[in-house]
Amino acid sequence: MEKFILTKDNLLLGLFLGLLGPVVGLVIIYFLKFPSWDFGTFLVEFFQSNALITSIGSLCLFTNAVLFTIYINTHRDNTAKGIFVTTVIYGIGILLLKLF
Repeated sequence: MEKFILTKDNLLLGLFLGLLGPVVGLVIIYFLKFPSWDFGTFLVEFFQSNALITSIGSLCLFTNAVLFTIYINTHRDNTAKGIFVTTVIYGIGILLLKLF
């Protein structure tokens, strides 16, 4: 019987989870804090408002921090590396959005 995919120690899995985590976080924040807006309006406001980019962007990256901690504590370091790399890329992207 094959292992469940999330229990594997794989860099590509980490990259995939790292890309997916903040997107899931963004959707959760949308449903919790902005349910009266349609999703398109929410995304436009998110990308145009420096305050929202900072606050919501940080919260979205928190999902990756949780994933990273889980994979480090279970000694799946290659997956954790992938999550870390994508978190850094997202962080740089958020910083660039805020600056420009």
